[in-house]
Amino acid sequence: MEQEQFNQRTDLTTLNEAVNQIRNVLGDIIIGQKQVIDFLIVGLLADGHLLIEGVPGVAKTLSAKLLAKSIDAQFSRVQFTPDLMPSDVLGTPIFNTKTGDFEFRKGPIFGNIILVDEINRAPAKTQSALFEVMEERQVTIDGVTYTMDEPFMVLATQNPIEQEGTYRLPEAQLDRFLLKIEVKYPSLEEETAILAAQHHLVNKTLSSEVKPVLSVDQIMAARAIVRNLYVEPKLLEFIAKIVSETRHNPALYLGASPRASLAIVHSAKALAAIQGRDFVTPDDIIAVANPVLTHRILLSPEKEMEGLTTNDIINQIIRQIEIPR
Repeated sequence: MEQEQFNQRTDLTTLNEAVNQIRNVLGDIIIGQKQVIDFLIVGLLADGHLLIEGVPGVAKTLSAKLLAKSIDAQFSRVQFTPDLMPSDVLGTPIFNTKTGDFEFRKGPIFGNIILVDEINRAPAKTQSALFEVMEERQVTIDGVTYTMDEPFMVLATQNPIEQEGTYRLPEAQLDRFLLKIEVKYPSLEEETAILAAQHHLVNKTLSSEVKPVLSVDQIMAARAIVRNLYVEPKLLEFIAKIVSETRHNPALYLGASPRASLAIVHSAKALAAIQGRDFVTPDDIIAVANPVLTHRILLSPEKEMEGLTTNDIINQIIRQIEIPR
């Protein structure tokens, strides 16, 4: 076992070099959002879809685009609107006058990294079509099944404040997202640095300088390493206790499912890997607990009226459970 872990650490050297390159690329442009950048990389390595939430102007879309540009893979973007139809996302059969047959024209969902802007602005049937592809990783049109190429990752953004003209995402569908990343306002120092960086630009944008630093093959190899990282049995029990407590906590109307437990395991492994470790620690689990669980649980109406948030309850649950050492 020791020899196997040593070999994994040797492999982590290459992985960490690639991670540091992505961090540097994104960090030069997305100032003051180190945790957001790390969670984007965690989602990439853990093979999960991400929901990015924040008010307008905090670089949600830019973060997703830069992550895509740092990878040598096919990127596509869909702007969700109230009149968007499922065929606008998935694709549609087109009649070919030369052959006299229908040919399937693939929609923007056929790519490696898909940016879905303002996911809550499209109607339920379009959201449902997207969520089905996210879960099944395939599309069936006219009896023909088309499988998504790997890697396949959806980065969706939404504005938590503006609700007019939006369609709330169903709780059961939100479970499709590995993490919900909340992008907050920058600090005064960080905003000053943002202004200074943009002030000196002349007829160009910082994002235009971004070049791919990872290939598809490198991503798949890195994911294989992450999947094989070691997690001690007592840490698996710690994760199970956290998730189980969400189902019995009186402050919660809806608890998390076993899918949430698996999401914590996968995310904690990825976080450990990008920090140069081939094993998971309790701190990794605590760090990913909020972004994994916050969109999978529902507050009771009473606690919601008191002004509590799901993150508050998750933190309370973790404090009540003995942390294994």
